[in-house]
Amino acid sequence: QVQLVESGGGLVQAGGSLRLSCAASGRTFEIDRISWFRQAPGKEREFVAAQARSDPMTFYADFVKGRFTISRDNAKNTVYLQMNNLKSDDTAVYFCAARLRGSSGIASPSVYAYWGQGTQVTVSS
Repeated sequence: QVQLVESGGGLVQAGGSLRLSCAASGRTFEIDRISWFRQAPGKEREFVAAQARSDPMTFYADFVKGRFTISRDNAKNTVYLQMNNLKSDDTAVYFCAARLRGSSGIASPSVYAYWGQGTQVTVSS
């Protein structure tokens, strides 16, 4: 019912910036929140940032506060993640995920019904 496609990943040196995009299609009216997660080799998937579709509240993991910014363009059904001052520890596959209306929770992967395929971010040091 919902499809998500991430883009914008790549290779960057420490201290550099990237902007990731998550484009949603299908029954997008069912979405009430889109969030970003990441997973590094040998590590569990972890929450990065969240943006509700219909209110201005945003949420961030402590390790990205002050460096990453999540934003949305509802007319384009797209959510962005601006990543500044990247560190080697930010190297991971980044996924976007959609929570459907009627669901609750922010940081747990289990509350999100749809996921993109991921985009690789590699930060060299």
